[in-house]
Amino acid sequence: MKKFNDQATAGLFEKDLITENQFEEIKAYRNLNIFSLNAELKLFLYLSVLLFTSGIGILIYENIDSIGHIAILSLLLIVIAVCLFYCFKNSKGFQKTETQFEHPVLEYLVLLANILTCIFIGYLQFQYKPFGEHYGLATLVPTIVSFFCAYYFDNRSVLTIAVTGLAAYVGLSVTPQDLLNNNDFYASESLSYSAVMLGVLLILWTIYSNRIALKTHFSLIFLTFALHIISIASISNLLNHYNLIWLIFAVVLAGSTFYFYKISYELKALSLYVFMIVYGYIGANIVLFRLFENVDFSDIWELFFFLLPAYFIGSIIMFIKLIKNFHKEIAE
Repeated sequence: MKKFNDQATAGLFEKDLITENQFEEIKAYRNLNIFSLNAELKLFLYLSVLLFTSGIGILIYENIDSIGHIAILSLLLIVIAVCLFYCFKNSKGFQKTETQFEHPVLEYLVLLANILTCIFIGYLQFQYKPFGEHYGLATLVPTIVSFFCAYYFDNRSVLTIAVTGLAAYVGLSVTPQDLLNNNDFYASESLSYSAVMLGVLLILWTIYSNRIALKTHFSLIFLTFALHIISIASISNLLNHYNLIWLIFAVVLAGSTFYFYKISYELKALSLYVFMIVYGYIGANIVLFRLFENVDFSDIWELFFFLLPAYFIGSIIMFIKLIKNFHKEIAE
């Protein structure tokens, strides 16, 4: 890594982008071998929040009979109130642009308060059913709270929880594994349409937010969710053998692939570009198979068998080439 940095600095000097004095100062600074613990400390803070909330859950589970429901709910409410009071007191207030707390620990207090709020409302609904049989409200309320905290405190982790809660309210699980295993897109077309509509709404909200300059740095999170939800819902329905509904989702996937191809360049987002290629490749192969599923390949199956490895090897080479070209273009 040090050799790479030295070569990059030397390249800047050779192109007259930095002066000789700046070049020497950069070399002297790097020779001090100073490194930052910022990422490591934030990781430990994040883990501490996860461990604390997990510990709260285990404590409730193992001592629910001896402690009592009211006592547990009261304790959760007190911790949430203390965290939020401290965060509101030290925050800069809502701003449309990107903001940060003066101390990074406060960001994780917001995350802690938000997770505990979800636990509190879920536990309250499970035990006392304040929302009756309307379990969707028990999902919607913490989702609204999460969106408020995400925008007020400018917290990306809380925003992820908020979008996940919104998807759960619609009826989706938003991890790729859950989308494929638990959400029955194949049997329920309405769920597929809901997934696509949610993805489109996330895209439209991103466009609107960028137009009014509202937390534009949140765009990548919204678009990442939209890409996964639309693409996986579409790919799942490409396997529908009962009607021609798969053609509609083939068009949806093609449009999604084209849009995220363009937006990945605009945002210079490698993650969007990679997943766009993966989903587009999978969808294209499924569509190709569906188009030729009634064709008799019995006479040329041997040729097909020998060409298949070359096809996949060529796909891998093309994938690597596309990634390299993308990285090169966004770096310019």
